[in-house]
Amino acid sequence: MSRHLKEAVIKGILAVFAFTSVLTLALIVLFLFREGIPIFKEVSVSDFIFGKEWYPTYDPPSYGIWPLIIGSAVVTLCSCLLAVPLGVLSAVYIAEIAPSSIKDIAKSTIELLAGLPSVVLGFFGMVVVAPFLQETFDLPTGLNIVNASVILAIMAVPTISSISEDALYAVPQEFKDASYALGATKYETIIKVIIPAALSGISTAVILGMARAIGETMVVLMVAGGATAVPESIFDSVRPMPASIAAEMGEAPFGGGHYHALFATGIVLFILTLVFNLIADYISQKFKEVGSATL
Repeated sequence: MSRHLKEAVIKGILAVFAFTSVLTLALIVLFLFREGIPIFKEVSVSDFIFGKEWYPTYDPPSYGIWPLIIGSAVVTLCSCLLAVPLGVLSAVYIAEIAPSSIKDIAKSTIELLAGLPSVVLGFFGMVVVAPFLQETFDLPTGLNIVNASVILAIMAVPTISSISEDALYAVPQEFKDASYALGATKYETIIKVIIPAALSGISTAVILGMARAIGETMVVLMVAGGATAVPESIFDSVRPMPASIAAEMGEAPFGGGHYHALFATGIVLFILTLVFNLIADYISQKFKEVGSATL
């Protein structure tokens, strides 16, 4: 077999796998929209998204997912307030400051967090974090926004740290050498040269970490409390969209309004996750253009 024929075969195999991936995603999206769109024959899009009552089993049922959207948004935002500093600063420490012996241990530990099953972290939130919050703040329940945010932050840190670390390693050595040649200290170089140069990758890491948090199911199902109401404080219980889908899909009659409403909730979740990914791509390209123009 000639070299050109081998290359053509390999190229064809890779193209098949790439096309299969795209086709699989397209079929999933098609199925999601096919099962979710029928709910809008019973309720308008605005009432579905901005309605404040989610009682799908009542007569007549109410299909307002605004409390679910707010629950997802609040939990994601609070988790990112914890995960972003931890993830980015740990990446800076591993990439630029830590000695090799500590670097290997820290990197392996953070990567180990990514391998923990979400159900294990959910049990940790129920057994350890919930009683601690309940006793410390004198709450009726420890299953609330704070609990879910802490556990989601633990899950998001490996994503943010890993991608940020790769971005920091990608900064050319010439940038660092030039900074040192101008008399800057190591920490001045990190803050004023390395981090700004890696801002594209760090921003992408943060957005993808948020997308990881907003799409998580098991953790929020176990530790967020499950209350379908708009929260008034960070110690209130909520039910984010993934938790509602996971909790109710097994009880929803096939082909009924409740069934279609859950798929429509999945459509909203899919669109939000897609927006996060598009924002990450836009920010990445924007900072690359700014960096190229500066150079």
